[in-house]
Amino acid sequence: MTLGIILVINPKNTSSKIAVYKDSKMCFLKTIKYSDEQLAACGSIPGQLEMRKKAILQELRDNDINVNKLQIVVARGGLIKPVKSGVYEVNDRMREDLLNGIMGMHATNLGGIIASDIASLTNARAIIVDPVVVDELDDVARISGHPLFERKSIFHALNQKVVARKYAKSISRKYEDLNLLVVHAGGGGISVGAHKQGRVVDVNQAFDGDGPFSMERSGTLPTGDLVKLCFSGKYSQAEIMDMITAKSGLYGYLGTTNLNAIEKRVNEGDEKAAFIMYAMAYQLAKEIGAMCTVLDGKPDAIILSGDLFHQPVFTAHLTKKVEKISPISIYPDEDEIDALAMNAIGVIKGEIEVLEYT
Repeated sequence: MTLGIILVINPKNTSSKIAVYKDSKMCFLKTIKYSDEQLAACGSIPGQLEMRKKAILQELRDNDINVNKLQIVVARGGLIKPVKSGVYEVNDRMREDLLNGIMGMHATNLGGIIASDIASLTNARAIIVDPVVVDELDDVARISGHPLFERKSIFHALNQKVVARKYAKSISRKYEDLNLLVVHAGGGGISVGAHKQGRVVDVNQAFDGDGPFSMERSGTLPTGDLVKLCFSGKYSQAEIMDMITAKSGLYGYLGTTNLNAIEKRVNEGDEKAAFIMYAMAYQLAKEIGAMCTVLDGKPDAIILSGDLFHQPVFTAHLTKKVEKISPISIYPDEDEIDALAMNAIGVIKGEIEVLEYT
């Protein structure tokens, strides 16, 4: 079966990663980076839409990729309404919810819109896969401790699902037959999900920084001190949200999220850098231990994914604390682009159903 051309779009905070697949094989990969000045000039994330779209189209033209031959444009899913895991057609309702930030605003919100705009230039379909708002939580996991607040499912759904299925395949088992504890350490946050027979029944809300601290996010903070800070008059709501979601964690303590630079500092005897990296492993181990109780303390495996696990010292600190719980498998490469492409190929072959967003 001859497959058409697939365009993959993965918007990140300061870049857009794109790839082109032909006959199921990647033939083009590019990361388009944007300066702080370019992003600031746009004024907001929705304001970046035209800049990012034009840059992607220009890259395609410069590399002789004819958009008229595209069969599917697939993008990383953004903050739409909670949905079940799967592939979704980008429709008008989804576009509206992405632009309005119905569940929050992030660069990934632009993915579905750009995919739809480019697909409209030809007869291609525009789809998203496992957006960050995939919601399979057990009802008990939604209880926060106060009736005014409900815990939400916002996490690295695409990354967690793909490595969980990859692990299941590696041991000749079905994902739906396993209980897995899956960690993904993204560029900003860390999510820890309890996968119970194919459903993520509990997970920390990584988008706002719930859980362990990470590269940029604060993790769960002392509640009383946070409330006092909010009413101190020193910071606006926007400044506090920026503080806990983008300027905390490794960035807040060490002034950088460059893992190679931090590892170099550790190797050169920087005691503060070494201690903070250990503290991050310590907090993540606590979150893993807590989430394992959701699976009655006996997950079939603990899966670690993301760039953070290219760092041997950090990984050693973490695995030492959790290795007695279950076998550990490590997938340090994110594989987002390939995961999106494989889902698009499944759609073309008729193996994956495309769901309607309502």
